[in-house]
Amino acid sequence: MKNPWEEINLDDYENHMNLESVNQIPTLNAMMKKQFDDRDVDNVMILGVAGGNGLEHIRPEKFKKVYGIDINEEYLKVAAERYAYLGEVLECIKADLITEADKLPSTDYLIANLLIEYIGVEAFVNVVQKTHPKYVSCIIQINLDPENWVSDSPYIHAFDGLDAVHHQMDTLSLSSAMTDAGYRKGPEYTEALPNGKALVRLDFLV
Repeated sequence: MKNPWEEINLDDYENHMNLESVNQIPTLNAMMKKQFDDRDVDNVMILGVAGGNGLEHIRPEKFKKVYGIDINEEYLKVAAERYAYLGEVLECIKADLITEADKLPSTDYLIANLLIEYIGVEAFVNVVQKTHPKYVSCIIQINLDPENWVSDSPYIHAFDGLDAVHHQMDTLSLSSAMTDAGYRKGPEYTEALPNGKALVRLDFLV
């Protein structure tokens, strides 16, 4: 059985996320720039890279290697084409993070944005333990109404299958699990979104 993310058209996903009433791609893009700027490392792994939103903030003079991980091969092809100018700096890897964490390389800096919601905290911590990052930065979506975690839009039915894999997120559970894995919590930042939602960035370090 395929993961529902393998069935979602990238145009539908990006068009939905770009709507003014959703506003997640521009908000996430600005938050990712800060994620890249905040750590003095030369390699980074981005889980759930999709079409590569935010990769334009990668400076090749800083980063020697950027791993883009996703379960959808078509997303990875688009990301590789859009950011072909990064050359060998960008390496796209198709992986199911729940069952294939062992295939991931080690990294100094692990970024997971709007990803933990779809694999669960336990699977995410397993990925952290397999990749051994010094720093971890996560952006999760917090919903005032847990029943309506996808904003209404003309593209909403593209996401019907996600109910089967969605996990409701909260900062305390994620922070506790990361503490148990040997990480200490750093700063936390929140950006408000429309429809009673917010994006929360949580950082962890060894």
